[in-house]
Amino acid sequence: MRVLVTGALGQVGRELLEAFPAANTSTEVIGVDLGDFDIGDRDEVLAAVSASSPDVVVNTAAWTAVDAAESEPDGAWRSNALAVRHLAEASDRVGAHLVHISTDYVFDGTKGSPYVEWDEPNPASVYGASKLGGEREAAQARSFTIARTSWVCSRHGSNMVKTIMRVAAEQPELSFVDDQFGHPTFADDLARMVVRLATERRPGLFHVTNAGATSWFGFAQAVLEAMGEDPDRVRPISTTDLQPPRPAPRPAFSVLDNMALRLSGVEPLPDFHEPLQRTVTWLEAQ
Repeated sequence: MRVLVTGALGQVGRELLEAFPAANTSTEVIGVDLGDFDIGDRDEVLAAVSASSPDVVVNTAAWTAVDAAESEPDGAWRSNALAVRHLAEASDRVGAHLVHISTDYVFDGTKGSPYVEWDEPNPASVYGASKLGGEREAAQARSFTIARTSWVCSRHGSNMVKTIMRVAAEQPELSFVDDQFGHPTFADDLARMVVRLATERRPGLFHVTNAGATSWFGFAQAVLEAMGEDPDRVRPISTTDLQPPRPAPRPAFSVLDNMALRLSGVEPLPDFHEPLQRTVTWLEAQ
């Protein structure tokens, strides 16, 4: 099997480059990123996919600057929606299965209970709306899987684990919001599930997160505990206390129920504390 991974230098992309051959040594993985082609340009996308002739295309590339999307909506829509239209067309041309990574931000967070795959999205931000647009474009492909995830962290790139560890080393007290809830998800666990969904060509939409819902305040406490530090150093604040205020609204409760995986008899990802500990341990050793 030959796999093309877009966004290969990102958190999930880098893990996928390792996870596919780890699952099957005969799998050839081709990683592409911003420097290789313009994912918003139809001709470049069609040429890149045709040249590699993959069996599977996994799209992890995205505009992820949530606040910047509010002032630069064209950039977000081009990267998160139009680009997926091109990838769906290109995948159909070569007979590839398209796997697209999406986000909990397609929901507004007002449901008050975990969202399942069949709940109606209602994004509250430009970023969320553009990612929902990408889901709809991916669903136009003849063979597709959409994997919604949330609060992604890993050994690579910029993420909240690294931020919390840095702030903990610099300041005696940390402040994190206690009124936004979700599922922290670790890119290596997510990648292994994406490999399974892609290899089995399971169609449709799946929520894929680590288990264990928490707030950002609770997550920061968990990171300090994993570091062997006092979690009481973290102080809870509300979103309205954030200074400066964030331009893009965040969903207050975007916990994703992995119902489609559960009903399909697929074992869910472990509780986030397990990958959190191995990630913190790895980062501290660097």
